[in-house]
Amino acid sequence: MAQRSSPSEDLIEFWLDKAVEWGQATTFTSQQDVCLHLQKLRTFLQQLCQKLQTMNTTVAMRTFPLVGQLFGRLCWNPYVIADEESQRTLLQCLWCLYSAEPQNTVELKANDWLWNLLCHLISEEDKSAASTSLQTLSCIPEELHSNLVKDMVSSLVTELAGICHNGIHMPARPLSDRLHSLSVLCLPLVTHPEAAPLIGTLLLCPEFGHNGALSAEFLEAVGKAVLEKKLVLDEPEVMSLWLRCLPSLEKATLHLIDSLVSNESLLPQDMEHLMMDSLLPKASAYHAPIFLTVKDIFRQMLLESSENTPVQSIIRLFTRCFVQSLLLEDMQERLPLKVFFPHHPQSLVMALLKLPSEVPSHVWEEHLKWISWTLRNVVEVEELTGSCQRLFENWFLLVQCGDWVDVAAQHLTASDSETSGALLWLLAFYHHPNNESQQRSESLAVARGVCDHLKSLFASAPPTAAHLETLLSLAATDSQQCRTPHLIDQLAVNFVVFSEGGNAVAKEVVRAMMHWSSRKVVSALKAGIEHRLNRYGLMDFKAHSRLKIMQEVLQEQ
Repeated sequence: MAQRSSPSEDLIEFWLDKAVEWGQATTFTSQQDVCLHLQKLRTFLQQLCQKLQTMNTTVAMRTFPLVGQLFGRLCWNPYVIADEESQRTLLQCLWCLYSAEPQNTVELKANDWLWNLLCHLISEEDKSAASTSLQTLSCIPEELHSNLVKDMVSSLVTELAGICHNGIHMPARPLSDRLHSLSVLCLPLVTHPEAAPLIGTLLLCPEFGHNGALSAEFLEAVGKAVLEKKLVLDEPEVMSLWLRCLPSLEKATLHLIDSLVSNESLLPQDMEHLMMDSLLPKASAYHAPIFLTVKDIFRQMLLESSENTPVQSIIRLFTRCFVQSLLLEDMQERLPLKVFFPHHPQSLVMALLKLPSEVPSHVWEEHLKWISWTLRNVVEVEELTGSCQRLFENWFLLVQCGDWVDVAAQHLTASDSETSGALLWLLAFYHHPNNESQQRSESLAVARGVCDHLKSLFASAPPTAAHLETLLSLAATDSQQCRTPHLIDQLAVNFVVFSEGGNAVAKEVVRAMMHWSSRKVVSALKAGIEHRLNRYGLMDFKAHSRLKIMQEVLQEQ
């Protein structure tokens, strides 16, 4: 029946007929029908409540003579009052009818009836709660923890555990229909703590058919409740939800990205805690489809934006947490890397996915040279064939494993010319994957010039004004031509922290950076290095001292 803009006697008669038909929802058919009509019933009750607020009891009973029967039946229907919003609206409707100062016999009798009904709604066992509510004329409980809901949930969980998990035989089609019907019944209960065991059990039941057994509306409602922290589920239940409902997984991923990007004050360690608490890395390690879906979301965000440094940092963080979760899995149950990275040479994937802490520091340089050489060969072949998509995929792999890019920038401060060429190429490709071969050669030449000048600058004590002017000129020219600004920033910060020069040089270079970069960029680079060194136990006295100098200069700005 179409919902009208305001309540009428016809509508009250319609809902009374439904309430009579439902009874006390003792049959499965009546329970399912209640849940299917609950949203429209809630809307009707809210409209009726607004109307009753403008009337006294006598006028209300004369205008809507069937309203008492309707409320009486609805208040004794456990599936109606189990819904928090419907229950609250019913309480408000009853309160509108209650007369604080009854003027006639009708209102006196109505008050007695309303008293008993309110006592039932508020608490069947604690009449004092109802008494206090009526005496204060203001305190109406917002939530009713119905024993009927608890009993219903317990009974259904036992039934489902027997059918889905204990091997009790039931044909697939009837079981699928049963699960679908129960998921519809749970729609109004998704934010009720008492219903969490039933919702979790439904999510862990096996799927049947292409579309699955559970209602799509139920899955989306559960996903929303979990995201808004109105429903708490165990980890396997959340993972099952994401596997069954792609929109829920997508919303969880986008919510995490938004939380990390929008809060600029988060430190790297805080971001890592948020990432792990989201459960996405762990779920991705257990279930390759979840990993591939999250990766697709990241891929699309990078494709839509030519310059998205914060998202690149989040992708790197996600992959690092994913690898940690993968390493914690039981060796016999761990999925092969090919499942997660099906389109890349597995030797390259394995080398990039190794955390720096897993590789002895004295072989980092050789490890980086091999990565750069292998990736460069793959990229150059794809540039010759004009395969832009595969070029992007190889860059995307490097973005996911960006910790090695940071290590490469660190090693450039002390590397020889042969090694520095491989490391500079790796950094140039990371910061500018779309450069044509000639453009990349020009970018590399600029980056090498800056790198060589920084080495010269840190070798002089104290730094001369001419040295600093040359550095500013190189960086300014590069920024104007938009070649490698982020690479220049990364090189300068790494020389400040790791080079062998004096602290005075380091301080002047940081001050010079403020002329071509921004405090925000330099602070982010500093925080990233500090977190990496602390995380892998690599912080030494010199690096700690240089980071402190950087912080002092940044505070001057």
